[in-house]
Amino acid sequence: MQRFDDAQEALARRKRPSAGAKHWEERSILGASYTGRSVLHREERLTQGGASYTGRTVFDRQPGGTRVSMKHPDRIARVRAQMKQAGVDVLALPPSDDLLYALGYSPHPDERPCYLFLTQADALFVVPELNAGQARAHVDVPLLVYTDAEGPGDALRQAADRLGPVERLCVSDVMRADFLLLLQARWPGAVIVPGAEVMAPVRMIKNPDEIEAMRRSAATADVAVDAAFAACRPGVTEVAVAAAVREAFGAQGVPEVLFATVAGGPHSAFPHHAVTDRPLQAGEPVLVDLGGRLGGYASDITRMAYLGEPSPRYRQIHTVVEHAMRAALDVIRPGVALAEVDRAARGVIEAAGYGQYFTHRTGHGIGITGHEPPPVTRTNQTPIQVGMVFSVEPGIYLEGEFGVRLEEIVVVTPSGPERLSRLPRDVRVL
Repeated sequence: MQRFDDAQEALARRKRPSAGAKHWEERSILGASYTGRSVLHREERLTQGGASYTGRTVFDRQPGGTRVSMKHPDRIARVRAQMKQAGVDVLALPPSDDLLYALGYSPHPDERPCYLFLTQADALFVVPELNAGQARAHVDVPLLVYTDAEGPGDALRQAADRLGPVERLCVSDVMRADFLLLLQARWPGAVIVPGAEVMAPVRMIKNPDEIEAMRRSAATADVAVDAAFAACRPGVTEVAVAAAVREAFGAQGVPEVLFATVAGGPHSAFPHHAVTDRPLQAGEPVLVDLGGRLGGYASDITRMAYLGEPSPRYRQIHTVVEHAMRAALDVIRPGVALAEVDRAARGVIEAAGYGQYFTHRTGHGIGITGHEPPPVTRTNQTPIQVGMVFSVEPGIYLEGEFGVRLEEIVVVTPSGPERLSRLPRDVRVL
């Protein structure tokens, strides 16, 4: 199939609308008329077993075989409200987590330009022909379909004609450069606005359905931690323990394992260690950091174990990290700046003399992805709000010896943080 990596070449292949853009398909969301199959018929077809799609949807198989939708009808309205606040005329989202959030569906990303365009009054989805069937099955947005042979030039021209003049164009932070060049050629005078100005404030606040999905996802991660530690013993490799994590997630119907970090002994001093075939050894700690995605929402948790009786030095470091965790949790409440959470954790570690060994921020947001806004850093003055979900994960990393990190995912409630994990943070003695 023809590639469209060269944005200028694609733009140069401009045909009349009947040639370049294969067809319009008007569907039923956001005020557009629907001329195809009924929405009810579409939903019935989605719930039948055996369907296979190559793109991403938030319809994941749950234990028991029930297909659960995490689509929320208020999302487009919230995105539009944030667009208005940011002074954005058009929001352009390529295949991405932002698109998945907005529509509940994101095509498999490749070199073919694909965009959701959203304004205050309109929406349309420019898609290559090979994604059109899947898009019809999952979303109710007007489609503008183009073929590989013709390229996206005319489709984008028709999109621009429909959307009208654009002064401020907001594009996803992960948009490919060639996709952006196509848009800049179409709207040469538009000011480009980072996608985070619109999408981050919306995605940071979870609604009750999202929070409940995250509780379910977190529960599967707790089981995976127990499985990991059950597999830990001297002579077993990090890779083998990671395999036990993946098996535990799979047994619970979790369709996607995001990561399974197993770091024994000195490897635990590397915050983002990549698992190896190194065997675990008696008399050393094991750091397990893992996460999966269930029902469209991610989990993330870190716990520590020790093969044998923990050394006094290990217990001392573990205690400092635990106290840092408690200090951070104690300050979490609506209205407090996120920076205060970082300062609380970091202050405990610095007071113990290990400040230089806490080498990362205290936390990150989590939702449909494992890492998303808001970052919990010493400089982030964003006020904590009810519905935020983020990690708290202080750590101390002593290269050549070991590292200790503990991680909780918390939901902000009116009275403070709700921990999603039910596991204790004590070192697990194996």
